[in-house]
Amino acid sequence: MEDSLSGGFAAALLVAIAVATVAEAKTTIEPCSGSDACQALLGYTLYADMKVSEVAALFGGVDPAALLAANALDFGAPGAAHRILPMGLFLRVPARCACSDGVRKSVSTRYAARPGDTLAAVADVVFAGLASADQIRDANGLGASGDADPNDAPLDAGQKLVVPLPCVCFNNSDSNLPAVYLSYVVQVGDTVPAVAASYETTVTDIMNVNAMGGPVAAPGDILAIPLPACASTFPKSASDHGLLVANGTYALTAGNCVQCSCGPGNLDLYCTPASLSGSCPSTQCSNSNVLLGNVSTHATSAGCNVSSCGYGGFINGTITTL
Repeated sequence: MEDSLSGGFAAALLVAIAVATVAEAKTTIEPCSGSDACQALLGYTLYADMKVSEVAALFGGVDPAALLAANALDFGAPGAAHRILPMGLFLRVPARCACSDGVRKSVSTRYAARPGDTLAAVADVVFAGLASADQIRDANGLGASGDADPNDAPLDAGQKLVVPLPCVCFNNSDSNLPAVYLSYVVQVGDTVPAVAASYETTVTDIMNVNAMGGPVAAPGDILAIPLPACASTFPKSASDHGLLVANGTYALTAGNCVQCSCGPGNLDLYCTPASLSGSCPSTQCSNSNVLLGNVSTHATSAGCNVSSCGYGGFINGTITTL
């Protein structure tokens, strides 16, 4: 394995964060209500060499295999969770984008401060700019103390912090096509056209989704990037109903017994056995010898009889096939 809702409607939904100072980064907010959530991705650059399991734990206990799959990396190799990833590597981290305080955000991440940590360091270094120091301080009800900048004051070692991370859902669609949204921190030297080209979308799409007045973004800004995706058609009774897989990546489902891929050549979901768990239900199609994801051709007197086996969702502990 190797390693776009736009338009006026989306723009009307978006709220650009007000800029208190010229240097303050901007992000995109999606107002929401209720308790629904969606699949999203966080763009994260490693600040040090880290094991896959360490990155997974940093972001609220993401499944290490799911983290590897979201980056089209080999998740089935022995010891994959202990694989060391190099500093500077960019990863797409799976996140549950919830509705909290009337806006979309990922709120499952908890961080235990280490000796010497400050809010600024946690925000800018550990979480690579995905959250600001002010956002972390507000989320934890930490007031300012004295005349010094509270974001530079040392934290108590072991102090537990909620780290709110940016994400959007927009009905998991862009221009009425399936999409998964990636929260991307603009880097020094980035241009909007270059970012658009990297993620197979357009400058207009990014501008519409992020309610931008022009194709300019500053370092530290966080853009919501719509990634084309493969959509599932599993019934509502399936625990993985609504599964979406971003183009060029994989997702694990059915208790890590099934892997579903998307693209890169097309946007048709393709699922095969993964068998990462100790015991998996049968992946053989009923009334057939064909296994999930396979096609069988048999010669008959009338020509060729072609049988295929597709994935139909995980229902009551059973892998259903089509």
